[in-house]
Amino acid sequence: MGNITLALPNDLQERMRKHSEIRWSEVVRKSIAQKVDVLDAIDKIVEKSKLKKKDVDELSRRIKVETFEELNK
Repeated sequence: MGNITLALPNDLQERMRKHSEIRWSEVVRKSIAQKVDVLDAIDKIVEKSKLKKKDVDELSRRIKVETFEELNK
């Protein structure tokens, strides 16, 4: 099993110490696993997509323009 090291702000670490009954490494492990599951699902969707990067860039540009225009009405 791999290991990671986290840097936490002192105030957060103190708050965590008040809950010593919690296995914080398990909380972090589950959170990372959930995030990776979401990213894996996104990767599957993207693999099946026929959009090219230029198409995505154009859609992104259009969304930004239309959002800007809508907000400035």
